[in-house]
Amino acid sequence: MAHASSYKPTWAIAKWFDVRLPVMRMMHDQLQVYPTPRNLNYLWTFGGILTFFLAVQMMTGIVLAMHYVPHESMAFDSVEHIMRNVNWGWLLRYMHSNGASMFFLAVYIHIARGMYYGSYKAPREILWILGVFIFLAMMATSFMGYSLVWGQMSFWAVTVITNLFSSLDAIVSGLGTAIVQWIWGGFAVGNPTLNRLYSLHYLLPFVIVGLVALHIWALHVPGNNNPAGIDVKLKSDTIPFHPYYTLKDGFALCVFVILFMAFVFYAPNYLGHPDNYIEANPLQTPPHIVPEWYFLPFYAILRAIPDKLFGVIAFVSSISVLLFLPWLDTSKVKSARYRPIYKWFFALFVIDTVALGYLGAQPAEGVFLLYSRICTAYYFLHLLVVLPVVGLIEKPTAMPGSITDDVLGKGSGSGRPARATASPERR
Repeated sequence: MAHASSYKPTWAIAKWFDVRLPVMRMMHDQLQVYPTPRNLNYLWTFGGILTFFLAVQMMTGIVLAMHYVPHESMAFDSVEHIMRNVNWGWLLRYMHSNGASMFFLAVYIHIARGMYYGSYKAPREILWILGVFIFLAMMATSFMGYSLVWGQMSFWAVTVITNLFSSLDAIVSGLGTAIVQWIWGGFAVGNPTLNRLYSLHYLLPFVIVGLVALHIWALHVPGNNNPAGIDVKLKSDTIPFHPYYTLKDGFALCVFVILFMAFVFYAPNYLGHPDNYIEANPLQTPPHIVPEWYFLPFYAILRAIPDKLFGVIAFVSSISVLLFLPWLDTSKVKSARYRPIYKWFFALFVIDTVALGYLGAQPAEGVFLLYSRICTAYYFLHLLVVLPVVGLIEKPTAMPGSITDDVLGKGSGSGRPARATASPERR
C-alpha cells in the first residue's frame, strides 16, 4: 500500500540528515501517517503487544546472562544467586519467565485472529509464512531458555526432546543416534549440551528481530487485513495510524501488562513446574515429564502416535502445515464473519487445540491417550480436509461494499449474495 510521503523537516539539521539517511522520514511514513483500515478491532493490537514483549524478553535476558553461569555444576546455583543476591534479580527472572508465557499467549491470539479473518490469503502469503517462521524461532528459543534453569524438569525435557532425533534411525541406521550425540556433545546430556543451548538461546532472539522486521515490511506492502476482509477502496476507508491506533494499541498494552504484572508479583511460579526447583539429577527421572504450557498441544500430538518416528512426523507436521494455509483455504472470502459454516468449524478447532493442551499435561495412558488421538485426528482433519472442502461448498453471507460501509453499518444484511468484487483475490 504505497502512499506519498508528507514528511517535511523544519530544522536545518533534520533536512541535512533526511537527505543522507531518511530514518525519520521512514518512521513518519510507516509509523505515524501510515493509512490503516478504520475498522480494526482490539484483536489487531496484539502485534504491538508482541513487539513490546520481544523487547522485554531481550532486555531482561541480556541482564540475566551477565549473572548466569552455563556450567552443569553451577547453572542451578547461579539461578538461585540471581534470585537471592543480585539486586532486583528476582524481578528480572520472574519478568523473563512469565514474559515468555505472555509472549506465547499473545502470539496464539495473534495466530487465531489471522486464521479467523483470513489474514493469510493473497496478497499476504509471505506475511503469514514469515509469521510461522517467527513462531518456530520463538519455540526453539523458549525451549533452550527453559533448559538453562537446569532443574529436574528442564534437564529431562532436554533429554526427551533431543532424543526425538533418534527416530531417524528407522530411516537410516545410526543417523539419528549420531545427530543426538552431536547435539549433546557426548553420550549424555551434560556440560557441552548446556553451553550450546545457552549460546543459541542468546543468538536466536536477534534472528527473531530480523524476522519481525521482515514481517512488518511484508505487512506494509499490501497493508493490513481487516475484520470485513475487504480491500481499501475509498479514502474514507483508512485513517492515520497515529494517533488513532497508537492510542488503541497503548490501551490494550496497558491492560495486558496488568495481567503480566499480576503473574509476576502475585503468582510468579503458577505457570511453571515445582520440580524445576529441584537441581537436575541424571539418576532420577521425574514420574511425569511435561514441557511448559505453551508446548502442550504439540506435545499431546507427539505422544498420541504409538510409533516414535510417526509421532515426530506428526509433531513437526502440526506446525509446518500452517505454512500452507494460504493454499489449503479455497474460500474466496477472507473473513469468517461472512462464512456461516466455517465459523463453527473454527470454534471447534479452537476447542480442540485447548483440549490438546490439557491432554498434553496428563499422563499418556488410558482415556487421556484416547482423547489425545481423537483431538489429533481432528486437528489435521480441520486443516487438511475441512478448510478446503468447506471453502468449496459454503455460500457466504452478504458483505458490505467497503470498509466505510462496514463501519457505518451500510450494505450488509441486505440479503444480497457476496460478490467477488467485495473481496478480490489475487490468485
